[in-house]
Amino acid sequence: MSDHSTIGRELNGEIVKPKRQLAMVFDLNKCLGCHTCSIACKTQWTNKEGMEGQWWSVVNTMPGKGTPKGWEQMGGGFEPDGKARPGIIPIRQEHGDAWKFNHKEVMFEGGGKTSHLHPMTFDDKDPNWGPNWDEDQGDGEYPNSYYFYLPRLCNHCTHPACVEACPRGSIYKREQDGVVLIDDTKCKGFRFCMEACPYKRIYFNHVRQVSQKCIFCYPRVEAGVAPACARQCPGRLRFVGYLDDETAPIHKLIYKYKVALPLHAEYGTQPNVYYIPPLSPPEVDMSGNVKEGTHRIPTDYLRTLFGPNVDSALATMEKEMEKKRAGEKSELLDTLIVYEWPKDIFPDFIKSPADVPGDFHAR
Repeated sequence: MSDHSTIGRELNGEIVKPKRQLAMVFDLNKCLGCHTCSIACKTQWTNKEGMEGQWWSVVNTMPGKGTPKGWEQMGGGFEPDGKARPGIIPIRQEHGDAWKFNHKEVMFEGGGKTSHLHPMTFDDKDPNWGPNWDEDQGDGEYPNSYYFYLPRLCNHCTHPACVEACPRGSIYKREQDGVVLIDDTKCKGFRFCMEACPYKRIYFNHVRQVSQKCIFCYPRVEAGVAPACARQCPGRLRFVGYLDDETAPIHKLIYKYKVALPLHAEYGTQPNVYYIPPLSPPEVDMSGNVKEGTHRIPTDYLRTLFGPNVDSALATMEKEMEKKRAGEKSELLDTLIVYEWPKDIFPDFIKSPADVPGDFHAR
């Protein structure tokens, strides 16, 4: 068993923590929903056999059922008393299988004038779900309908339910940076990890019969290169750093200004991916008149995602924006703007993948 196998597990009632913890902060006010992060990750890590339907980095439209379909109702994680919360294993169709297209018919067999490209599932059926099936649908009623994008990946939790659930000891947290990894030489495909993870960010490789998930691009991180999803993001919304670095932007966003919040903290896994909740314009009536004191995205809904601290986080953001409009300085907004890339967003990982040895496809 790995020397790090106790990291993230309970020992004598205490959670064993790593020496340092890598984390991400996503500024949801800057997410374009372009899925560049998803493609960067796909290109680099999930382009092998059996991984066709795996998307370690996804961008869901909220409110929405996400991927896998209805993941927020699938259980997992821990109860308030620390006991495991029952969960279910998402099936292949709920993730959305990789689609096939009739390229041969349309492009090479003369069917282009009479047929059109259409997707099919692995068993040649019409698909009824996919990773972005409900993209841009949102909620609310005209003229106050709304939606926002929510990037998601493995949270590399401080108390990962997947580590607790694996009977093989194949999942562990790295002592040096808290990254959660799966040793696939030990994995036997029991999928207890998928059942236990409340965020449902673990996939099953049906060819190799092993579980697989985001690895926080640890080969890049070790070389001083930012994770592919963060480095490729055109919106500059993914901050990466160590939680204990008080000079880094990620520490200030989480601990100093308290505007970065975990997703579904009630699941009890202590996730290390944080979100700056989305601001929204006020509601308007049918004549376009502004309803003062309202928000297009209901704060009640944001509380279900990010907890009660979302109110103070939004208030802080609005206060700092007012300061900026008045010509005053705002360290918080200057941090979020990211004037100098990449040092202002992931200062410990500014190297270009082109300048270090290694197979870094997504640059």
